[in-house]
Amino acid sequence: MDATLYEASFQHPDNSNMLDAPMEEKLQYILNEFRIPGRLVKYHWIPSGHINTTYYVACDDAGEFKEYLVQMVNWYVFQQPISMMHNIDLITEHIRRKQEADSALVETDSYEHRRTRLHFHHTVEGNNYLMIGSGERMEFWRLTNFIEDSISFETAGDDERVLRMSGKAFGLFEARLNDFDATLLTESIPHFHDTRWRMNTLFRDAAEDPVGRVALVKDELDEIERNRSFSCRLNEMQESGEIPIRVTHNDTKTNNVLFDRVTLEPLVVIDLDTVMPGLAAFDFGDTIRFAACTAEEDERDTEKMKLNLKLFRAFTEGYVGETANFLTEGEVNSMALGAAIVTLELAGRFLDDYINGDKYFRIDYPEHNLVRARAQLALFRDMMLHFDEMDAIVHEVAGR
Repeated sequence: MDATLYEASFQHPDNSNMLDAPMEEKLQYILNEFRIPGRLVKYHWIPSGHINTTYYVACDDAGEFKEYLVQMVNWYVFQQPISMMHNIDLITEHIRRKQEADSALVETDSYEHRRTRLHFHHTVEGNNYLMIGSGERMEFWRLTNFIEDSISFETAGDDERVLRMSGKAFGLFEARLNDFDATLLTESIPHFHDTRWRMNTLFRDAAEDPVGRVALVKDELDEIERNRSFSCRLNEMQESGEIPIRVTHNDTKTNNVLFDRVTLEPLVVIDLDTVMPGLAAFDFGDTIRFAACTAEEDERDTEKMKLNLKLFRAFTEGYVGETANFLTEGEVNSMALGAAIVTLELAGRFLDDYINGDKYFRIDYPEHNLVRARAQLALFRDMMLHFDEMDAIVHEVAGR
């Protein structure tokens, strides 16, 4: 257990009796601790996400029906959850102030205001988290508002509008944090998009060959080695001051945006666990890698994996359209690089996990991570063929 977390666990009253309580009783206890009025009347587990465990809950507060999301954080993945929740507190409070300054939504409990902000409730001690128990069995919980009449999309598919609105959402998120001091935030996952570190780790692990798989992936390793210098270009641009460190989301997939169910206008960006200091190019590039392509991330037939330039343009119009007024010239120049480099980085990460015996990414069959790596390498090759077109679209949308 992280030392900070271990020490903090002693600052709370003993509630270890709730660890094995029936879920309905435990959720009611959590609601009470977060000062939610009323009685739990409905709940269900939400089967999405691979890391945290989430429940929808509804309360009857003197006849008024109120909805929330209660989530248990996987602190084996996020090993400094208190620091992570402090990040989230700082971020959500900053966004709230910006929204209220920029918006006509002055009524803090209005329907529209509730739907356009993510609010993490606090305990009586002032924490936006609750620990149940201590030691290795400790559970780490949090509670947020439920965004009414919203919808999310696991993927955009071929829907240019969904991807454009997703880009708009992440662009607005970036814009609202443009004046936030990124040095105030803790890295929730160190070296998350440090491509040079990722590459060094890959080739170190390949040299050690812990489970005897390196002979099976020589071609993939050779391809990554040939592009290793290119993969570090964003590291070099950041180190030279050509591109700045910003507050970035670091998980810019379409399923982390909630849209209005009718209009599909973006309401709010969710899943803030990986918000930390980073490069805008990676936030831009990871959506392109994941959503602006012609096949799934784990497509076996690599001939099917190509860049979709129409979807690339759609996301660019949304994201760059909202950020062009403050992105530096270096950042505009880095966007196409971000798409290609993060794709190569993910290929390396999937390959590294395969070499290490599949310890990080969930797999459905023994070669799953190798299939993923090959699909990402195919997409990287196609991106490089269309690199000038990607770069031209970014500059056109940015007006530079």
